Amino acid sequence: MPSKALMGVWAFIDFLLLAAGGMTIALSIVWRKPDILMNMAISSEFLTAGMVLGIALCLTFLVSLGAVVQRNHVTIGFVILNYLLIVDAIIVVVVGSLIWFFSLRQRNEFQAKWIALSSSDRITLQDQFHCCGYFNATDHPEFGGQFCQNSTFANSLAVNNTANFCVTPVTQFTDYALENTFTTIYGYMSVVLSLIICSVCVIKKREEEERFKKIDAKRGGRGFV
Repeated sequence: MPSKALMGVWAFIDFLLLAAGGMTIALSIVWRKPDILMNMAISSEFLTAGMVLGIALCLTFLVSLGAVVQRNHVTIGFVILNYLLIVDAIIVVVVGSLIWFFSLRQRNEFQAKWIALSSSDRITLQDQFHCCGYFNATDHPEFGGQFCQNSTFANSLAVNNTANFCVTPVTQFTDYALENTFTTIYGYMSVVLSLIICSVCVIKKREEEERFKKIDAKRGGRGFV
């Protein structure tokens, strides 16, 4: 059978695949809890896509267990595993790219999300960031909070001082959340590709050993020495 070193590396990378899948499923569940900013940054559609990705990675791990316990001459399990890993790689690219493309348009995208917020949620964010309105003091401000109390106060804000408007602090948070999310997902690609390479090495090693066994059997069970 393949060397212990090769199988050790394969097992380690396979464990990383399971960890990536488990973490993705866990975060897809945890991030659904009520949190104004996180719910704005990571939509339910992204969370569903993350759940699909996490389940796909975990199912691939289960298939890998079935592949590795097969007898040495049976390599079909690793072949199936590699096809599933290719599917995983496609899902990684699609999910990561969806979040990345969304992050490129977030200043405008989050204006629609800001408008869709409830009055209480807008007041909460305005008080938290000491801002009034989204792009400016007339862009759907919510009056009645501790900071943005009335229209007179909103109109008194300096038009060029974007620190008084919510677009900057909101997108600073969402940009951090989105960037870390899609870079982590893209990072899964290194695990997926590494496992494909290791699986190919295991297949070749097993086929090589089986070929030598057949040659040895033809020689009457004698070695090559």
